[in-house]
Amino acid sequence: MRQPHSIRFHLTAVFLGFFLLVVVLGLFSVWRLSNFNALSADVADVWLPDTRVLGDLNNFTSDFRAIEGSNLLSSETAQIAATERQMEELDRSIAKAERGFEQIRHQPAQQRLYEEFKADWTDYRTFVNRMLALSRTNRKAEALAIYTGTSRSAYDAASDTLGRLTDQAVAAAAAASERLSYAYRQAFWLIFLAMLLAGLMVVLALIHISRSISAPLLRLAGSMRALAANNTDIDIPETARGDEIGEMAQATTVFRTNAIELMRSQRMLGRQAAMLEEQLAQEQRLALAQRNFISMASHEFRTPLTVIDGHARRLMKTKNTLSMAEIDERAGKIRTAVLRLTHLIDNLLNSARLTDGGAELYFQAERIDLAPLLREVCQLHREMVPNAQIAERFDVASMPVVGDAKLLFQTFSNLVANAVKYSPAGGLIEVDAGIVDDQAVVAVVDRGIGVPAGDLTRLFERYYRGSNVSGIVGTGVGLYLAKTAVELHGGSVEVTSKEGRGSRFVVRLPRQRITQIEDKWSLAANAVDSPSIAGPAAERVS
Repeated sequence: MRQPHSIRFHLTAVFLGFFLLVVVLGLFSVWRLSNFNALSADVADVWLPDTRVLGDLNNFTSDFRAIEGSNLLSSETAQIAATERQMEELDRSIAKAERGFEQIRHQPAQQRLYEEFKADWTDYRTFVNRMLALSRTNRKAEALAIYTGTSRSAYDAASDTLGRLTDQAVAAAAAASERLSYAYRQAFWLIFLAMLLAGLMVVLALIHISRSISAPLLRLAGSMRALAANNTDIDIPETARGDEIGEMAQATTVFRTNAIELMRSQRMLGRQAAMLEEQLAQEQRLALAQRNFISMASHEFRTPLTVIDGHARRLMKTKNTLSMAEIDERAGKIRTAVLRLTHLIDNLLNSARLTDGGAELYFQAERIDLAPLLREVCQLHREMVPNAQIAERFDVASMPVVGDAKLLFQTFSNLVANAVKYSPAGGLIEVDAGIVDDQAVVAVVDRGIGVPAGDLTRLFERYYRGSNVSGIVGTGVGLYLAKTAVELHGGSVEVTSKEGRGSRFVVRLPRQRITQIEDKWSLAANAVDSPSIAGPAAERVS
């Protein structure tokens, strides 16, 4: 069953889970600590100050009652005044303690008891003031009656109320302390359980990663080590997964298949080596035979062709003894055949020289004019094929370049010959020439059978011919020779064609080579007149 998610998804989910776990655990801990802190603040801000204030009130009120008795028992004026000062000091302390108690937040029941205490204490102070007034006038008996009577009752009521208030505050403080202790224990165990749960989740996540990622990777690593040891008899696990491990497993399967094929290929290479050596020797023999044939053709056929051409000239000179029409017809046919055969032989010979002997050895650059050379090429093919329609369209009268006149003549002759050959019914052939961007540009355009699109990339290969030229004589070396010669001149040849609509071959020759080579040839150009391009052409038509 294919895994629905990738390793990145699994790892992202695991680490996101870890992050959420930490966040939840932190928030939970903060919540419990906040509760604990609130209870602690309640104890610290309410019950501890409350207990301290109530203790002070108990102490101050008790002391006040004792000073009241001391005042009653005092007989001297100085003692009476001292006790009264002590009572005033205790009044201020009691008032301060009361203000401190009132500033503390209390429950309604405590507040009611406190109000009752204040009322009782106010009554008690009223009786104390009466008693002090009687004591100052030496009416001790009446003062003593108040002290033991109404004053005592009022003090007991206030003291009883204060006692109940103190007991209630102590009980509430004890309850708050117990709540605080319980909150601490609860928070401790809850946080401990949360940590245990987090640890369990981490363990489960690690187990998941180990089972779904680590273990499969280790198994794949073992398979790769086995394949590296040339052990191809193994099973590749995890190929059905849809994640990165599945991709690695499938790649390992491909690697295993390739390793098996490689081992088979290695076993076959030994057997093929001997066959290749034999084939190489055969190719070398064929290449030698081809060179011998070309050499033989160029030497053995040229002499009889020259003889034929000589007889044709004599026939034309003795035409007065024969019928003029017959002599002209035969002589024309002979010369046409001679020109075609010579052209073919030159193609074969130049192709062999440029390929086998090194093109640079046969490249002899000199300053020439392309315009008359192109006119001579066109005239040659008009003579070879009288019904050919070859139109010359030159933008300039002179096109000086630096190059090999023989190679360029052969190049453009091959292009025009192809245009004539593959233009049925004497279609129009255009030879355009001009200077564009400091380049000599020559275009040969025909409206013939064209070149299939699938053949355009191989059109300039040696011995390659288009798939639509069956039945038309040709060797497949003309365009190869043309491209090689143009590249020797630092130029380029391009072709655009549509099957059934014709072709356009464009040759571009850089004219800057004139300035680059002109200095080298300046002395020779001054000593000898510029060579005429009629030479190479004359060799082909004489």
